[in-house]
Amino acid sequence: MYNEQLLIGTLVAINIFTFLIMVSDKRKSILGDGTERIPEGLIFFMAVACGSLGVYVGMLLLRHKTRKWYFQIGIPLLIFQNLATLYIIRQILS
Repeated sequence: MYNEQLLIGTLVAINIFTFLIMVSDKRKSILGDGTERIPEGLIFFMAVACGSLGVYVGMLLLRHKTRKWYFQIGIPLLIFQNLATLYIIRQILS
């Protein structure tokens, strides 16, 4: 049976986790202590997996990855892709 609260909770958790990935990568970029950074591919993977809002909020609040054109264009497009995916999932499950 379809549970909308579960879907919303899952999305919130994914986006919080994705935002925390952005925080971690920003921190590592500032410190420059030689620790391994978060790969951009992982950030995009999380954005595709319905975490695009978390990445976008991280870009705005942390000013992280804002100079890269593929983040400037790709993440807003992925927000629309995520919304379309959620709409389709909701239609299928209801």
